[in-house]
Order: sequence, then C-alpha cells, then structure tokens
Amino acid sequence: MGVGVLVSGTGTILESLLAEGIPIPVVVADRPCRALDVAAAAGVDTELVDRKAFGGFGAGFDREGYTEELVRVLRSHDVGVVAMAGFGTVLGRAIQDAYGGRILNTHPALLPAFPGWHAVEEALAAGVEVTGCTVHIATIDMDAGPILAQEEVGVLPGDTPESLHERIKEVERVLYPRTISAFLASLERAGED
Repeated sequence: MGVGVLVSGTGTILESLLAEGIPIPVVVADRPCRALDVAAAAGVDTELVDRKAFGGFGAGFDREGYTEELVRVLRSHDVGVVAMAGFGTVLGRAIQDAYGGRILNTHPALLPAFPGWHAVEEALAAGVEVTGCTVHIATIDMDAGPILAQEEVGVLPGDTPESLHERIKEVERVLYPRTISAFLASLERAGED
C-alpha cells in the first residue's frame, strides 16, 4: 500500500522513511522546500500544491479548497495511507473524508501534553524533566487522534528549544518509520489494501 508523504521542510523525516523502505509513490509539499529534492533524488514522484495559489499564509487562505486539491493529487498517485512529515498546513475536512483513520502524524511531545505548534518551547517553559515524540492518527482536531507509539526524551539542564528539538527528531527518525511499517502490516493482515 502506497504512503503519500506530506512535507514542508528539510526532508530529514522523509529520508528516514525512505531508508526504512516505506513504499512512497509521491511526496507532496505545501511550499518549495528541500524535501522535494530529497524525494526527487530518491526517484519518488513529487508534487507541489503551493499554498500561495490558495491565499498563502494569511487570513485569506482557502483551507478547504487547498485540502480538496491535495486529496486530488494524493488519489492520482494511488495513495492508501498519508504520513505527515513536518507538514506545516492544517488541513480541512476533505482529507478526513478521503483518508480518515489512515493519516499518520508525528508530534514532538508526549501527547496529550503540549499539543500544537510550540510543543518543544511549551515543554521547556513548563519545566518538565521528560518530553518526547508521539506518533498518532491525525483527526480533524489537531494532535488529538489515537496514539500509536511514544518514546521519551529527557530534558537536559541548559537545553534550548533547538537542542531539545534536535534530540526529539533523532528519536522521531527511528520511531516514525517503525510505526508506519507496523501500521501498514496491520492493514495488510486485516486485508485492507
């Protein structure tokens, strides 16, 4: 079953998915980014569904129109599962209608603690001694879907958001591919392909 990977950044998570042998027919970005180059270098089809064409990053962003176009692109590549890999756009209802229960996301905290965009900063501000990484099924509510896997990362004295986030990413690059592989195997066992 093909996994469509959604990206916005450097592609380090994508590199770990490719190294694990995850079957990826297409990588889709919401903005020009290095991850598209990573995919192309690996021989994976790339698509840019640029937010600029849907109102950009301001209040005029057409979230539903953008999401419908993204779903059209994913379907055109015979995608059965969607993996968000550092994807920076919150999607609308159409993605849930098309792929509900088959959209995976990775988050840099131990959900339900610290949902949202600033999880690492919030963990540091709260003074926690342990945070981590969560892989979950994405739902219409941000960072609220069923948890598939978690791994702890200790907070060290003197950690900055950057140093802590980098250590979380190191865990994420192992946990996410492993969890996606297990998810695909469970679908195969259930005869859902």
